[in-house]
Formats: sequence, structure tokens, C-alpha cells
Amino acid sequence: MPLAFADRLIQRVRALGHPLCAGLDPHLEHLPALFREGSMSPGEPATARAVERFCLAFLDRVAFRVSIVKPQSAFFEQLGPAGVGVLARMMVAARERGLLVLLDAKRGDIGSTAEGYAAAYLRKDAPMLADALTVNPWLGLETLEPYFDAAAESGGGVFTLVKTSNPGSGDFQDRSVTGSPLHLHLADSLAERAGRLAGRETGWSGVGAVVGATKPEQARLVREHLPNGLILVPGYGYQGGAASDAVAGFVPGPDGRLEGGVVSSSRGVLFPAAAAGARSAGEWERAIDSALEAAIQDLGRAVEA
Repeated sequence: MPLAFADRLIQRVRALGHPLCAGLDPHLEHLPALFREGSMSPGEPATARAVERFCLAFLDRVAFRVSIVKPQSAFFEQLGPAGVGVLARMMVAARERGLLVLLDAKRGDIGSTAEGYAAAYLRKDAPMLADALTVNPWLGLETLEPYFDAAAESGGGVFTLVKTSNPGSGDFQDRSVTGSPLHLHLADSLAERAGRLAGRETGWSGVGAVVGATKPEQARLVREHLPNGLILVPGYGYQGGAASDAVAGFVPGPDGRLEGGVVSSSRGVLFPAAAAGARSAGEWERAIDSALEAAIQDLGRAVEA
């Protein structure tokens, strides 16, 4: 049996001493001039080449400094077939650099369609194999089963949207059902399934939840309802979430540091202000390194609390 995703992730986080997950969201309008080619129109072949050069350069900066990267599928898909090819190559390149890959695709569909998504990204012979995948549960729990099955086969993880940080998240996620918000009922349902992807070495489960960094009180409640599931925390840094809030759903580990998931930063480390006008590769690298180090130190202090 392959080593469970939760074990692989937590062991790397412990070794590094921080839970930073580097988001890979190549917004075309934010790519520095140093990497841009042609018009940067989504359909131009040169645009896909520019995005690939940029992403490879970024992976070189984060290798051995973070445990995991989180490419957002949409920013590659918008480039058409060439962009999907770039995403596939980026996932391979990340793993070649010792990084775990969490594909942020938020897939959610029924029956054979869900099976298709699971086969694409989580089965052990998947053509675009990720270590973990984000999924949308709002078509029902049955739609998650193909992902759990595929992850159990490959040693992968599945992060389900539970309590997101977008302004409209409360429209449905916070609706009261038999006295509790709907997102906590979802967390309970995930807890019932956590054993399927539990790691033998750390006890953490790859049946995980996505809980925004700007929702610390909800994160604490989700942790109570999902005691051993990993939490993916978006919204840190650029989106306003403080480090202490981002780790609100974490708990003390064997070394005394808080653990239980990863905290994602995308724009904050990918597009720091100092990198926008970089005139040389060295200047850009120094700007990225500085942003990475700031996030690493910030989150490292937060988990020491």
C-alpha cells in the first residue's frame, strides 16, 4: 500500500516547521514583464509558453521550502489545450522537485462523470495524477465516493469545500439544519468517512476540509466535528486572513507545534509587489524569496503558539 497522503504531508510539514502551501495561480495580468510574451491573449501559443516559464521558475524557488503546491486548474484551462498541457507538465515538474501537488479544481458531479474526474486526477494510473484534489460536495455525499475510492487506491487526499471565505458562502453553508449550520453537518459526514484515508504513521486523514482563513471560529468548530481530517486554509495574507486565524483549526502535534493541515498563499508569494517590476531574473528571485520567507516565518510563529 502506498504511504497515505496525510502521512506524507504532515511529515513534511513537521520537518519544515511551517504549514505554508504555495498557490500556483498564474493570473495573466499579473505576470511580470520579465516573463511576458506577445499580447498575452489566452488563446495565443506564446501565452502558454510564458506561463510555463513563469511557473517553472516559481517551482524552483519553492522547492524544499514548502511541502506542497496548489495549482488552480482554471488559470491553466483558460489557455485552452496548450494550458492544460502546461498544467500537466507543472504537476510533474513539482513532484520532480520533491513537492506534493494539491490540484485545486473543485470538481463535483454525479455518477460516471465523478468517476471520470477521479480517474483523471486521483487513480494510481491517472494521466494527470495529483496527490490531492479539491471537490465540491453540494450535489450530495454520494458524489464524493468516487474520489474517496480513487484516493484510497493511490494514497491520495480529498479536500471537500466545507466553510469557504467568499462573501456569499453563508447563503447555504450557514443555513440552520436541526439547530446546527449545514457546514457542520457536512463536517460530521466527513468524519464518518475519515478512516478510509487515515494515515498509519500520523493518524491524520486525507479526508479533508476547506475552511477559509477569515473564518477562525468556524474553523475551530469544524475541527471539533472533524477531529483527524486535514484542513486546507485559503484566504491567508493577500485575502486578509492573519496567520493566527489561519491555524485556528489546528491542534498541538507531538512536537508541540500546531498541526492539522496547510495554509495556502497564492498572490502573496506568487506576485509580491517587489517582483512586479523586476528587470532581471536575479531581482525577481530575490523578491520571491523575500515573500516566501516572510510567509514561512509568519506561519512558523503562529504554529509555535
